[in-house]
Amino acid sequence: MEGLGVTEQGSMYHKKPILPRCFICQNWIDGYLRAMNIAIPDTLPQSPFSLVSDILNEAKARIHPNPLAMILATADTSGKPSSRTVLLKKYDETGFVFFTNSQSRKGCQMRDNPFASLTFYLEPLGKQIQVEGSVQLIDPKASDLYWQTRSRESQIGAWASAQSREIPPGDDFKSRYANFKKKFDTVAAIPRPSHWNGYRVSPKRIEIWFEGDHRLHHRICYLKSGESWSVSRLYP
Repeated sequence: MEGLGVTEQGSMYHKKPILPRCFICQNWIDGYLRAMNIAIPDTLPQSPFSLVSDILNEAKARIHPNPLAMILATADTSGKPSSRTVLLKKYDETGFVFFTNSQSRKGCQMRDNPFASLTFYLEPLGKQIQVEGSVQLIDPKASDLYWQTRSRESQIGAWASAQSREIPPGDDFKSRYANFKKKFDTVAAIPRPSHWNGYRVSPKRIEIWFEGDHRLHHRICYLKSGESWSVSRLYP
């Protein structure tokens, strides 16, 4: 068939797609232009947050949907790691805030081993931000304020989902959701569950990565000591 390559492996035949020449060229051009447009500051700011803010604002302008999606990595008390994608909801010099179920796998790990890392891989920008630090619950009043901005359907879902736990045979999550929906039918403002909270990762290390030609990438590392930051460049 046109547009397909066929390779032989033992007695089996496997179709291997052949990318059109224009597709390959366009991707090379896109990558080249992206690398040309990546500005590496000659003088590094003493605090990482001006760079972080610039990059995340660029992400919000150029990446859709979910420009502030980040990989949250946690570990249990034995050091076994796990990771998942969550959404950044707020950040400032005190840290990076997200919300989740405290009874979930990540919630239990953050309770027992209160350290985490965050990774923003912004491939269209040729940039990455990695954050490492300690984790704390935010003020319950702040969680209440954010809870009020969520849709009613999402609020009911937070009540209905026993996040990370096994669904018993014969159980129906849709029915469970419907039961909570009925329970709150006459409630004007659905309350926040006590197990649904905001968390802040307070950074001790922030690394900012800029894509370079031929894998000659640029890495800028910030380390916090007390209230001040030190900054250095790392080999790629």
